[in-house]
Amino acid sequence: MLPNEKFIGLGEKTGGLNRRGSGYSHWNADVPGYILSADPLYSTIPFYIGIHDTLVYGVFLDNSSKTHFNFGASQERFSSFATENGDMNYFLIYHSSIASIISSYTWLTGRMPMPPLWSLGFQQCRWSYYPQSEVLTLAQTFRDKNIPCDVIWFDIHYMERYKVFTWDTDRFPDPKGMLTKMDQLGFKNVVIIDPGIKVEKDYPAYEDGLQKNHFIKYPDGTVYSGQVWPGWCTFTDYTSPQARIWWGDLFKEHVDEGIDGFWCDMNEFATWGQKAPNNLQFAGDGYPITHKMAHNIYGLQMARATYDGAKKLLNGRRPFVLTRAGYSGLQRYTAIWTGDNVGSDDHMLLAVRMVSALGVSGVAFAGADVSGFVTDATPELYARWMSMAAFSPFYRSHKAYGLRDSEPWSYGEDIEQIVRKYVQLRYRMLPYLYSSFYTATQTGMPVQRTLAIDYPMDEKIYYGEYENEFMSGPALLVAACRSTARAANVYLPKGNWYDFNTDKKYAGNTQFYSDAALDKLPVFVKEGSFIPMQSLIQTTVQKPTDTLVLHVYYSSIDNQFTYYEDAGDRYDYQSGGYYKRMMSIRPGSKQIILDKTEGSYASHFRHIKMILHGFDPLMNEVTVNGSSTKIAMQNIELMQQMKLPVVHLQNRNEQITIGW
Repeated sequence: MLPNEKFIGLGEKTGGLNRRGSGYSHWNADVPGYILSADPLYSTIPFYIGIHDTLVYGVFLDNSSKTHFNFGASQERFSSFATENGDMNYFLIYHSSIASIISSYTWLTGRMPMPPLWSLGFQQCRWSYYPQSEVLTLAQTFRDKNIPCDVIWFDIHYMERYKVFTWDTDRFPDPKGMLTKMDQLGFKNVVIIDPGIKVEKDYPAYEDGLQKNHFIKYPDGTVYSGQVWPGWCTFTDYTSPQARIWWGDLFKEHVDEGIDGFWCDMNEFATWGQKAPNNLQFAGDGYPITHKMAHNIYGLQMARATYDGAKKLLNGRRPFVLTRAGYSGLQRYTAIWTGDNVGSDDHMLLAVRMVSALGVSGVAFAGADVSGFVTDATPELYARWMSMAAFSPFYRSHKAYGLRDSEPWSYGEDIEQIVRKYVQLRYRMLPYLYSSFYTATQTGMPVQRTLAIDYPMDEKIYYGEYENEFMSGPALLVAACRSTARAANVYLPKGNWYDFNTDKKYAGNTQFYSDAALDKLPVFVKEGSFIPMQSLIQTTVQKPTDTLVLHVYYSSIDNQFTYYEDAGDRYDYQSGGYYKRMMSIRPGSKQIILDKTEGSYASHFRHIKMILHGFDPLMNEVTVNGSSTKIAMQNIELMQQMKLPVVHLQNRNEQITIGW
């Protein structure tokens, strides 16, 4: 290793942004309440990026057995990687930028499809909401309190004795009727699904899977069983194409009832008090393998089978799948969350680094259980985590059985007001977030981005006090800070920045303390940014007004942004059914240019309200395609009320050029 060499990536790993000085292993594991140094965890992504003083490179070790990475943990002179079984099959990716390395890596392992728009909304979960009357009361309370929410999740207590593809009819006597009411309230519904199928006579999933030979076996052909929630269970061999199709078809009844998404849990795969033997036999897609090679890809293949099955059953609607375990390439089928975390400030900041590392590793749709899963959170921690996670890709609150209620109104009126403010901001920012997801589908660039992507040679971003800062999309720098902090130590990289809360301008390459009141998360906007927003909605089923609110931040250098829109729930976008527009700022020629639109989809927005930040305050008019247009000074409510210049435009499909 060179003296100043750094390493980032490896997906879902604990530790700092820079992996130097640490060693890691990959063997997917169920680690509830994991400590801050735990390794390995739930998923395997054997890909990292090395950063020299003058170059960057990527290494992908494509081996699904147990692997090891050592970045100078045992010997400061060397970094190394090793595999316990299989071929030493690795790819060296060299480019001039980290963004290009991520693009090549995701070209190799696959990129995510456009997710359903509703999956970008806020999502409420706990272990577990029941009976069905409580679920309906929960949904109605969100609407009554004007707190946007799109999804309610069903954990294991919805099942009959924890058996997958069943309902507990005592707790949920009319699932279809309940789900119809949820749909009327504008909610989507996601159920948990585990890989373990209970060994039980006359249980259809077990009897059919056994008869069709779809379960994992020992070398002598005996079906393997392990103990999990329902008791002794068999496990589907998802490395068999026939078993994947069979598994996917099992979701038909849930889809017919009105379930919209599926949550793959326990798919490392977890068994209680025992280790699955290494000699278990798997189909290996026609190339038989043992558990040694199948273990780390098991979760990926379960997510794949679930995604493919749901896609087939949803009549053209986009599926949503969330997984706990996975392997490189999981982004093709599923989002991921960081498992059973803890309600603490340290875990909140660790979650930031883990989601950023997953993004570098090709997984753009990732998140953590907001406020921590296995322990209670303080009211202050809940508020801080909810405000910070509003800028993350996957936004779900989840809490374990037996802990205190953890809904936005559970911590008192002051906390409720803070949380409402940031959840509402999330919904106003959906055009910006959705456009950022589109970029991920095209280039692999993550939605949540470590600063190392754009500023790899800046030493300060690796410092402990700054490594938790991240970019939400291309424009917003979020300075994550502890719930107890009321001032945050912030570092802004090169360039100019604007305080998202106050509009104050800062020069880059600077450190300072920013106001971090509990209701004011430090967020900064990169110069030259475009942030499209919409009017407030309570659910993505509801349509905003027909005016796109476009915030444009002055820059001394050229910059551009790709705005993207489609119907949000189907695959028409793959055959041209989208609306795309390149937006650019060119200070040299004093122009903002909205290019001619692409695609056959008609934008929902007929008007554009362009709000100018950082421009000459004495400017009272601009030109729009050569014609003089007056600027209106208006009170704008962003994070607080500010008086800013506004230009009103018709959202025409041809190029629009604004000169100043």
